[in-house]
Formats: sequence, structure tokens, C-alpha cells
Amino acid sequence: MTSRTFSSGRLRLSAISVLSASVLALSACSSGEGPKNGSSDGATPSASASATASPSATPTPTPVYKPADAKGKAQNVPVPVKPALADKNSKEGVEAFTKYWFQVLSYAYETGNTALMESVSGPDCRFCNGLRDNVKNAWQGQRWIVGGKIQTPTVKPVFRPGAKSQQATIQVIQQEISIYKATGTLYQAATRASNRASQAVVRFDSTGWTVIDLGLIR
Repeated sequence: MTSRTFSSGRLRLSAISVLSASVLALSACSSGEGPKNGSSDGATPSASASATASPSATPTPTPVYKPADAKGKAQNVPVPVKPALADKNSKEGVEAFTKYWFQVLSYAYETGNTALMESVSGPDCRFCNGLRDNVKNAWQGQRWIVGGKIQTPTVKPVFRPGAKSQQATIQVIQQEISIYKATGTLYQAATRASNRASQAVVRFDSTGWTVIDLGLIR
């Protein structure tokens, strides 16, 4: 995650079962003439009835996620789902929400859509705004980002009951970021992968948690 200072910066096809009925014919031959008067000296031929399968609806195939590459943008990127715990005013809630926030940021890098990120960021979070602007600039015109996905293996919240805001220290691992043009060529030199520590300040109100400040720990 590329940034400047503590408070500013950049950063299946479903298989259809087919039922087939096999017809088994057993015929017996008499020792001379054929059957008379509808009777036979041998076994009576028999056949199994054909089973008719009822047609069933074919499930709609699940869209397959495809990461971006030099040939084109990412496809069918899963939208991050906020866990219920992330709406709790607790230490565990701070941790769950902070992880979610970085998932939303990662989604923005991969899709160019920053709306979800903005919905959980305070308007005065300069670092958040810087990240948003960086993503929008990278995706301007016919450009797109390859890489930039984020992981947060460690989140350590500091929860003070009754406090207006809470803090969390986060290990942020981000893939290399490459910006491509419609021609399939690089727009600029790639930004190297990073593994940094960040600190987030979050606030809880009637709408839930919001990141109100964010920065790197130097």
C-alpha cells in the first residue's frame, strides 16, 4: 500500500442426468411350429417399460472470477461481504471491521470501484481520500490495475470501553501494482509489493464503524 505519512498518502456447468430405459426381450422357440391360439410352449416374451424422465431446470452457472492481466481487466470480482461482527461495538468488532475495510480497499484496486470504500471512510480521513484518488487516477480512461490485492494477516485492536474512537494496528501486505493501458502496455513503472504496518483510527455511531484516520507506522 503506497502512502505518504500517518494521515495522508497513496497507496460450474451443471451436469444434466439422462435416464435411459433398456428393453430386454426374451423369446423362446418351440420345437417345431410357432405358438398357436395365442399360447406358446416356451416363456412369454416380456419387456421393461420405458421410464420417462421429467425435465429439470438447469442451474445458472456461477460467474468465474478472473484476475486482471496485461490483456484485460479483472472479471467477476467478488464483492466483500461485511460480517455481522463488524457492526459490534467491541474489541472483536474493531478487528472484524478493520479487516473488512482493507478487503474493500483491495476490491477498489482490483475493480476501480471506490464507492464501497468511501461508504465506510470518514470524509476527513485524508489518507483514505488519498488512496481513493490514487485508485481513481490509475483507472482513468481505458486503464486498469493488475495486482494490488491486499491481505491483513494481523490486526491488533486497542479497545477502550466508552471511548469515542478506537485504534487498531494492522499488518498490510499488498501485491505489486501495475497499471496497463488499452494497448496492453504499462502506463508507468510498477509499484513494488509491500509489507507494512499501519494504524487505523475508527469511530462507532448509529451507522456502525467508520475509519476516520489512517497512516503508516514508520
